[in-house]
Amino acid sequence: MQKVVLAYSGGLDTTFCALHLSKDLGYEVHAVLVNTGGFSEEELKSIESRAKSLGIASFTILDVVDTYYQQVLKYLTFGNVLKNGTYPLSVSAERILQAKSLADYAKSIGAKAVAHGSTGAGNDQVRFDMIFQTIIPDIEIITPIRDLKLSRQEEIEYLKKHGVEMNFEKAAYSINKGIWGTSVGGKETLSSLGYLPEEAWPTQITEKDAKEVKLTFVQGELKGIDNEVFDNPVDAIQKLQEIAGPFGIGRDIHVGDTIIGIKGRVGFEAAAPIIIIKAHQLLEKHTLTKWQLFWKNQQAEFYGNHLHEGHYLDPVMRNLEAFLQSTQEYVSGDVFVRLDVKHFTLLGIASEHDLMASKFGSYGEMNKGYTAEDVKGFTRILGNQTAIFHQVNQQEND
Repeated sequence: MQKVVLAYSGGLDTTFCALHLSKDLGYEVHAVLVNTGGFSEEELKSIESRAKSLGIASFTILDVVDTYYQQVLKYLTFGNVLKNGTYPLSVSAERILQAKSLADYAKSIGAKAVAHGSTGAGNDQVRFDMIFQTIIPDIEIITPIRDLKLSRQEEIEYLKKHGVEMNFEKAAYSINKGIWGTSVGGKETLSSLGYLPEEAWPTQITEKDAKEVKLTFVQGELKGIDNEVFDNPVDAIQKLQEIAGPFGIGRDIHVGDTIIGIKGRVGFEAAAPIIIIKAHQLLEKHTLTKWQLFWKNQQAEFYGNHLHEGHYLDPVMRNLEAFLQSTQEYVSGDVFVRLDVKHFTLLGIASEHDLMASKFGSYGEMNKGYTAEDVKGFTRILGNQTAIFHQVNQQEND
């Protein structure tokens, strides 16, 4: 029997793939869950139990949370990356590292094939395939859901036929959990109109009273919450999610252009990522210069789009990461945030690197760094070429 490494999450699609690969195609299935921070210990045990009940050869968990942060999430934070100004790349970012980890694992056990449960209509199929083609070009890629053109209902009927027990009602929604957010897809997101019902959101709203929190950034990384210091930013992200998630913050539906050229909608909840990005962005507005902010915006938008479309291994990404890292030297300080049901408010910042320091003047009131005559001369020079243009062309018009 040939070995196949299956990207396994325990959901409907990958459960179908595990059974189909072993029973119908005769592969020795090695299921691998690449944990990017979205699973509790109880959930991991439950997924392992279900995987082993399917008769597969092995089940392995690869914990890559710290690597995920250091190699991907850190730069998404530095770049304040929100796809279409909305989506923090909750799924697309983790797919890259998952594919890379699976490719390395497949090589290590001498697998002849790798498999994933992507459909033929989304972005994930391209992300996985591109990474696999680059790292393991000689290994076959198998995609049962895409190749068989299966609907979710057809998958459910197949699993029921083979005696698989799982919550099929919950399986009506495709849920992907990670440290950088949870995506939710269902019948409501298949068309241009419709919003997810309350019960579809993985985190229910249990907090009703407003709460203020202080987020401490050190050179662009979240290192403290309400004076509690975290050596590892991963712990800070998880703590903030624990605090803000029950407010229902960070819920939205992202509408975007897929890699394959069609429009798509997906629901997501990402309380911690959205708050971190917006808080970090505010701190940068106070601590970076105008042209630092301008060029960061240009580079970060390209970085986010390139990552979203699966080009993580393009060497230009390492160049952009070096640039983003270099901008964070003075992005340190506290950001004060008020959490409310389904929204949050940035109250302001405190930083020793704040360029809005009062000793240089107060905007709209007074200045302390220059005289009125300085401004008159500066304005005359600044507008000189425009004035000359209009004077010359006014004569011609006359």
